[in-house]
Amino acid sequence: MSGAVPTSAEARAKRRIAALEEELQMMQQEKGTKQRLTTYYVSQGRAIRRMVVLYTSLEDLIAENDWRYEERPVDNTTEEDRLQRGYITLSQVVPWLHHKLSELDVDDAEDMLKKLKRGADAARGDDTSTLKDLVTTWVNQDFRPSSLLKADDKHSRGFVHDICGKLLCPAEWDWSDARVKAGIRDRTSEYIVSENSWPLFLYENYSVDSSNLEAGLFKSKILVQAFKATFTSLSSAREADGDGDGADILENNRRAKRALNHAKVKTCVRFALSGVTSWRTVDGDFDYEIFWNNVVDFFENGPGPVAQRRVALLLEWWTRKIFGRNHREDLTPEVVSKMSVTTLADQRKAMEDAAFDSD
Repeated sequence: MSGAVPTSAEARAKRRIAALEEELQMMQQEKGTKQRLTTYYVSQGRAIRRMVVLYTSLEDLIAENDWRYEERPVDNTTEEDRLQRGYITLSQVVPWLHHKLSELDVDDAEDMLKKLKRGADAARGDDTSTLKDLVTTWVNQDFRPSSLLKADDKHSRGFVHDICGKLLCPAEWDWSDARVKAGIRDRTSEYIVSENSWPLFLYENYSVDSSNLEAGLFKSKILVQAFKATFTSLSSAREADGDGDGADILENNRRAKRALNHAKVKTCVRFALSGVTSWRTVDGDFDYEIFWNNVVDFFENGPGPVAQRRVALLLEWWTRKIFGRNHREDLTPEVVSKMSVTTLADQRKAMEDAAFDSD
């Protein structure tokens, strides 16, 4: 004897159906949660290639930070310092990541990093594609070359195009010199174009003072346009000559300083001007990853406080160009007391007091 209380087949079937429906609903909710989490990770990852690192893997950044915490090394190589600065910036750009890594197990953490990288690489592809088209417009408008660039034709760019060749030409050479132009185009050993040279497009007014190669570096119009198109809006990139309008300076100043001292825009503009048809690390003798490191080192690894002060001034220049000027710190109580809002309030109070006294 089983001791079971008799039940009808219909009732048992209804209960089984209800249990299955509940299980299905839970599975759907879990799937929806996973999808929302994936969307969130991918969207958060889009900032990584823009503001943290363009090439280095997230695993390398995390491993460097773990190693430093465990070993507490005294002397570090330049590459190790780059990795650690990258991790610190990553923690600022994606502030929840550091804590999340300590919560998740190995498999979930690996899955999260894959989704972050998916978003990061997608953003890099989008930005590269956008700048590839925009640089065409900017070069045609500003230089009016006899042979106009076409957005869908990368083969006509690079050193085969006179204007692109000028902008890509290393700062130490004169593109107007026929020997230089021929040597670069023929890729002779005398004129090797590599990441060891600063290209002319980085310089203000696209001109170089050979006695002071830092003068005007990273102040070119095309860099300002590219930065605005990437970090603010496509429409803002049309105005690159004056200062920004200042509308978002308080909200965005910190974000701007984090982004400005990295090399994303410089690297992507170089790619857009080149004749390379797809994203790659090496273009001929030019290594984009080392170029990226050279730019980052300029901003973050100066020889001393004097150089760092010049970098700070350069970043201030960029903040004005992108977000405009702001003088709120100068609005002291004394200054505000002389402005019309305060003056009107005083006048209204005086009229109120006069009316009360007359009564």
